Amino acid sequence: MRVFILFTLLWATSSFAQNSSTGIYPKGYFIKPLDIPASLAGNFGELRPNHYHMGLDFRTNRMENLPVHAAADGYVARVKVEPFGYGRAVYIYHPTGLTTVYAHLNTFFPALEAYVKEQQYKLESWNVYLDIPPDLFPVKKGDLIAYSGNTGGSQGPHLHFEIRDTEKDANLNPLLFGLPVADNVPPVIQRLAIYDRNRSTYEQTPKMIALKKMPTGYVTTPAIIPVSSDKISFAVSAYDSQSGSPNHNGIFQGILYQDKKETIRFVMDTIHYDNTRYMNAHIDYKTKANGGPYLQHLSELSGYVNSIYKKKGGSGVLSLKEGVIHEIKVEIKDAAGNTSVLNCKVQYKPAAKTYPALPGKMFYPFMVNVGEGGEDCEYYIGEKGLYDSVRINYKRFEQANPKVVSATHKIGAAYIPLQEALVVHIKPDSTLDPGKADRVVMQRFEGNKKEIKKVQWQNGWAVARFLSFGNFQLVLDEEPPKIIPVNFKDGQDVSKLSQLVFNVTDDMGSVRNVRTELDGKWLRFTNDKAKSFLYRFDEHCPPGNHELKISASDEAGNVTEEIFTFTR
Repeated sequence: MRVFILFTLLWATSSFAQNSSTGIYPKGYFIKPLDIPASLAGNFGELRPNHYHMGLDFRTNRMENLPVHAAADGYVARVKVEPFGYGRAVYIYHPTGLTTVYAHLNTFFPALEAYVKEQQYKLESWNVYLDIPPDLFPVKKGDLIAYSGNTGGSQGPHLHFEIRDTEKDANLNPLLFGLPVADNVPPVIQRLAIYDRNRSTYEQTPKMIALKKMPTGYVTTPAIIPVSSDKISFAVSAYDSQSGSPNHNGIFQGILYQDKKETIRFVMDTIHYDNTRYMNAHIDYKTKANGGPYLQHLSELSGYVNSIYKKKGGSGVLSLKEGVIHEIKVEIKDAAGNTSVLNCKVQYKPAAKTYPALPGKMFYPFMVNVGEGGEDCEYYIGEKGLYDSVRINYKRFEQANPKVVSATHKIGAAYIPLQEALVVHIKPDSTLDPGKADRVVMQRFEGNKKEIKKVQWQNGWAVARFLSFGNFQLVLDEEPPKIIPVNFKDGQDVSKLSQLVFNVTDDMGSVRNVRTELDGKWLRFTNDKAKSFLYRFDEHCPPGNHELKISASDEAGNVTEEIFTFTR
């Protein structure tokens, strides 16, 4: 039976791969996963910090524990439980070669809930990612598989739902499969931005153009926009809404025309997980990082790989001739076909201007870029690290802090995004006792934001990897985490309690691992959203006297252990 299931899955996967390449999606195969009318709080391809939103967020009317149903026949193939991200999630493989994902769940259906708990005790970990045999949990379309919730990275009760190409592990826009989401509302275009593409997009502030909505579409003020560069590109700020929903959701498609010819378009139909961070190349990252709106480029940055763009006549960077008036049209579409149109004209008028000489070393996409900070700092970025050419500044300064055991090195600017890690090498100063090197971490900070990484030592250099520019320094961390009981204390009779709760804090904010044991055996405490650790009394803690041991470690390797006795 298992061989037949796998053969069927492989055949169907190949079949769907052929259909998906031609843009054909099976309509009516999936049902909506909730009983209530479908209303969206989030769209596929929506812009989120450092990633595209990879599915649909179905509203649950601010309620939790709504029944969640299998969207089609298949079997439960994977289960994930984690403090952030998806929280509690179910993955169902379907014989069409597709996978559906249901995330931010509170509980699974009883048999699956019991199986997951058994595996957590076997692995001695609450945080698990389980591959499940195909014949263990078969499901039919409409079967109850879970109850909705607000777990993981969710900011409010809802159901996150995805459809994936199983073989390619590519996420597909669920709205293309004919799910019953009513939508007769066209997108709204809020802003138009123009860039001088003789310069890096990160070394300028775009020219923002006011828009006016007319019966025939959107127009600009002025109608003919003068530009002082012979190479320009555009970006738009826009949102979409569905019928009956107040949410401002992401758009599906943007198309740019120059003089009635399509130049480029982006389409939110298929996104690979490996490429989701390239969202930072799709937007004007600098404008967003500095508190501005999401601006979606209608051009492809040179370092964007495997992109959502479909090019018809170049990268979307337009070449203009002096004095010639060019007609520009932008179409913004949603997945239901509703369309909004923006029409304007641009005219290149050369102006006497000079580009200021900016400090820093020029770094380029598709090169290993190496920077030097003197005798005690080196750094480099891999070939796929940058999306656009940009100058990277460096500055060294001292910071009066007894825990800091190096100079502080400012590398680049936080508004320049990275696709691959910045590798930073720092030499400690003479205040570091060599015997304490194993307690050194590298800290990145920018304003009030801090990030801690355990270092690797290479010939006297501390090395760590980060996905953002900023200020970097070595810190000696000798203070272990603190374990704080919330509703119990040592020696307490807890027979009237239904659960035990404790918190773990760390002065550097770098709690790495927490382990709990009851009478010498691992005990499952949940840790949703990485807040409190919670254990609800069950068969693993029978009435009687008990000893609870809690240990916690941080990134530097400092360990705290506390033992509490209690009676139940």
